[in-house]
Amino acid sequence: MPVVELLESMEKACNSHYHNQSLLLLLPLFLSLLVAGLAYPTQDEQSQIISRFQQYLQINTTQPSPDYQSSTQFLLSQANSLSLESQVIEFVKGKPVILLKWPGSDLSLPSILLNSHMDVVPFEPSKWTHPPLGAYIDEGGNIFGRGSQDMKSVGMQYLEAIRRLKLSGFQPKRSLYLSFVPDEEIGGYDGAKKLAYSDVFKDMNVEIVLDEGLPSTDENYRLFYAETAPWWLVIKSNGAPGHGAKLYDNSAMENLLKSIESISRFRASQFDLLKAGLKSKGDVISVNIVFLKAGTPSPTGFVMNLQPSEAEAGFDIRVPPTADIESLEKRIEEEWAPASRNMTFEFKQKATPHDDLGRPLITATDGSNPWWTLIEEAIKKANGKIGKPEILTGATDARYYRQLGLTAIGFLPMTNTPFLLHDHNEFLNKAEYFKGINVYESIIKAYTSYIPPGRDGVSRDEL
Repeated sequence: MPVVELLESMEKACNSHYHNQSLLLLLPLFLSLLVAGLAYPTQDEQSQIISRFQQYLQINTTQPSPDYQSSTQFLLSQANSLSLESQVIEFVKGKPVILLKWPGSDLSLPSILLNSHMDVVPFEPSKWTHPPLGAYIDEGGNIFGRGSQDMKSVGMQYLEAIRRLKLSGFQPKRSLYLSFVPDEEIGGYDGAKKLAYSDVFKDMNVEIVLDEGLPSTDENYRLFYAETAPWWLVIKSNGAPGHGAKLYDNSAMENLLKSIESISRFRASQFDLLKAGLKSKGDVISVNIVFLKAGTPSPTGFVMNLQPSEAEAGFDIRVPPTADIESLEKRIEEEWAPASRNMTFEFKQKATPHDDLGRPLITATDGSNPWWTLIEEAIKKANGKIGKPEILTGATDARYYRQLGLTAIGFLPMTNTPFLLHDHNEFLNKAEYFKGINVYESIIKAYTSYIPPGRDGVSRDEL
């Protein structure tokens, strides 16, 4: 697009429904597209892009009863409009895994996988300014909806980036796969995990997996090379029931409170390391109490003059790959839930941050990993800035691929965006959404064009 036309389109955007703030956010995207020689989408094309995103947000894939049938039909219709190969696999009945493929010109090269999940977490409608499934756009260009950040935006940005690449006539050398999986928000056991360990995945010959990350509140995109493993721990305490006025040792509530105090001290010690700047968020073991259950119910609440014989509490623990696992397990058994105090414990989930040989599940971020270098270069080519590599504090489907020894990188193309994953009023600004499409376009082009040095004399610098 000529510079004059570019400036005119910017002026029109400023005078129409775009606010100055949104225009400033879009300026880097205008410039990067100009450098690349690409035309910025017309206003009608922009409306269609946003409309497709809204349609996906409006499909109710909320746990625990996601409408996977509707989301599958919608995604297959998008694949058909892009002439992508598609298949739907149900490793578990009613839980579809959607695989889309853009074949590469050299099928001997390993492929690329871009992963996203269809399901979203529940919401409290009364706590939202706009309906959680409405995909409402306010005057500032913010698109409200559950999944706008986590992570329906990413799935649609993949597709929109492919749409632009196809329109430009680009042909990938490596095959590109897109996976839309179920149940990530409840562990991914019937979705990504089943896919990762299937013969279908072996036949895909994947070398690098790109999955979700976290938004950035500043101008730097965040890249994640590892993640903490979720340990969902339930501690139970038992003791003899007694009169509410009686003082005696080893009651169920007393023993549980001793454990909570011990856990709170450990939590504080980890927090102190974080506050002092000695460790980052992804390097400490986080522990948060998520429920406390005790007491004898009555029609009016609880029986007040009866000490309960049972009490239990739940804790969400996140364990980084650098942690001493044996030491933590010993602490739980001997300090937090000792049998000597009539206590037991169980894990509702206990993911491992290590592989079968005990090595941390970490993706290399140095020169030994060309995929890390490629994504950094691609983001910069799209006029983006990058922060320091991080360990993601949540759990994603990427862990299943790291366990297979594959390179897996977490990334969410959102800058200057508040962290609203699983929060009320989750939203993504239109300007950031468009910028993210441009970034993925750059990444897909770099990844699917990459040929290892020496294979045919083409170096990365020539791509």
